[in-house]
Amino acid sequence: MESGSWNQPQVSSIQPLKLASSLQHQVIMYNRLMKKHLAIFTPETIKLIFSGQKTVESRFSQKKIQPYGEVEVGDEVYLKPRGEEITGRFFVSKVIYFDGLDEEDWELIKQNYASKLALGTKAKEVDYFKSHQNARYGTIIYMDRVEQFITSPIKITKKDLRGWVVL
Repeated sequence: MESGSWNQPQVSSIQPLKLASSLQHQVIMYNRLMKKHLAIFTPETIKLIFSGQKTVESRFSQKKIQPYGEVEVGDEVYLKPRGEEITGRFFVSKVIYFDGLDEEDWELIKQNYASKLALGTKAKEVDYFKSHQNARYGTIIYMDRVEQFITSPIKITKKDLRGWVVL
């Protein structure tokens, strides 16, 4: 056999894979470590979440406390009624943070999120926003892929008063 007489395989140039922007977003999102959170709710609120009436959660505070700045798109949030076991979970599809809440922010929140928060009657809605009027920080969390558990898949012993914990 003469040198150079054998057939060499042809190498074609490989083009980088082009992803649709939404798929690219999902790929980027899942490349980071997903956080897990524990959120404490009243049993009534959890029922509203499972029924699909409540699709957005809000947390307001005077200081930068969890979930402010901690929860991100793709994170998993476990639902736990006070004094009971975890009853379900949801995944975060969108997060909006407010820093230095003012009257304009409150009007925006009331107009755009009040119905999604499923606060109940107009009187309950007024009471809810009045009780949070001194807050400086706000977190609006959109819920996706809500799942109710038959039995709790994990046990978390929580004995403090925090309403949100990053696990």
